[in-house]
This record gives sequence, C-alpha cells and structure tokens, in this order.
Amino acid sequence: MRNPAFSLILAAALLAGCATSQHAGEVKDNQQALSFKHTITKTVGYDYLLFLPKGYDASAEKKWPLIIFLHGSGERGTNVWLVSVHGPPKMVKPVVPAAKGETDEARAQREAASKLLSENFIVVSPQCPADGRWDNDTLLALLDHIAASHKVDAGRVYLTGLSMGGFGSWSLGCRYPDRFAALAPICGGGERIDILVGSRQRKAALQSLGVWAFHGGKDTTVPPEESEKMVNALKKVGVKDIQLTIYPEAGHDSWSASYANPKLYEWFLQHKR
Repeated sequence: MRNPAFSLILAAALLAGCATSQHAGEVKDNQQALSFKHTITKTVGYDYLLFLPKGYDASAEKKWPLIIFLHGSGERGTNVWLVSVHGPPKMVKPVVPAAKGETDEARAQREAASKLLSENFIVVSPQCPADGRWDNDTLLALLDHIAASHKVDAGRVYLTGLSMGGFGSWSLGCRYPDRFAALAPICGGGERIDILVGSRQRKAALQSLGVWAFHGGKDTTVPPEESEKMVNALKKVGVKDIQLTIYPEAGHDSWSASYANPKLYEWFLQHKR
C-alpha cells in the first residue's frame, strides 16, 4: 500500500551569537553579537499502513482512538509490508500467526488482544527509510495528516514502538507529551534531555502522561537499564502514572508478549488527554 507523501514547511531561524536581533552589532567582552537567519523548505513523508477498526464510518460523528506504531530497524526500507511482521499491524491481520510452542492460554490472550485492537483503534504504522531513524518533525506531520483526514479522537492518541521504535517513542512522547494520552515503549531507550525539555516546556502534559514500558531481562541488544533510566527520570519530574514490566527470561524480543496482551489495549483505553 502506497500513500502520497505529505509536506512540512519548516522555517528555521538559526541564530549565532545573541538570541535577539536587538543586540546585533554590539561589542562586549571582546566579542561581537551577530545574528543569522535563513528560511529552509523541507519536504518530509513516510509510507505507512493504515488499519480502520470494525464499524469505522467516515460519514459518522463517532471518533476513534488512534495508535501510532513505530517499528524496529529491521523493517526499514521501501517494502511497506515489512512493517506488519511485528506489533499492532501484525495483530490486526485476519489470521494472527501462533507463536512457536504457544499454549492454549497464550492463544486465548493473543486472540483477545487482536479482537480488542481490531474493534477499538485506528492503527497507523509508518515505515522508516533504509538507513534512517525516526524523525520527530515527520512523525508529527504524519499525526496531523491522519487527524485531519480520519475520524480521530484527539484526546485518545497513543504512541508505541519496539527497539528503534522504542527509542523513537521515548523521544517523541517525552518531547511532545501534549499530543499523546499514553506511551508504551518496548525494548528501547532514550535521552534524558528529552525528558528535561518536555518537563520545562510542557510540564503539566508530561506529568499527566500515562507510561508503560516493557523490556526483556536478558536483552543484550538494548539492555533493560535503558528503559529503567527513562522510567526513573520521568518519576523524578513528577510523572505518576508510570510502570515498567521486565520479562525475566526474555531477550530482545519483549514485544511479542507485550502486543499479544489484551491488558495493554485495555490500559490504552483508560487514558484520555
């Protein structure tokens, strides 16, 4: 499935020296205050998979919760169907493949999760270009595009991702917490500066953000300490609705169990911005 790219025009004012032009030309302490401004036009876009829930009607008044899913590094490229090998785009398939050695209890949970997801959420799963990383400006432009073109409940937008997508979820969610009701990063990590920036610019939104992180206790690709440091940093800035689930025996794949758990989608639905 191909979708036309959408454009985001960024006007960047890059200032060297003093932050305001009123001081331009002044000399003080052996330094001169100068400024530089230049307008940059940037076209951004992602291919993405779109899932509409059962009962979705574009002509009806009802608005729906939205999940934005960010895949890992292995699904980058130009074949957008690669995105559906894991996570929510896999869970909404008509037949969700069983995991190796799946028990009856696990199958029942997976089927319940698939039903909850398919009946309650719009799911948007963008694809990151080969050799690229998730870009916050592009993701926000995609979110605006989906909100403008579909029946999205702006108060119930949720962000989740695995591995590289977990890193992307931490970055976007912590910097722009006002755009999301809840955040579920899986086997990812992030920069605490994103939390500091979010807490200074959007403190109330960050403190009221729901956060549920997941990680494998034996993950050697992205150590569980990466999730732990982000959770601890969020607690320090006053985030109360936050939890971290560690699967003691899991390696890097902590996403299969997480996305096949109906409790995750029930938890999403309990949160509204």
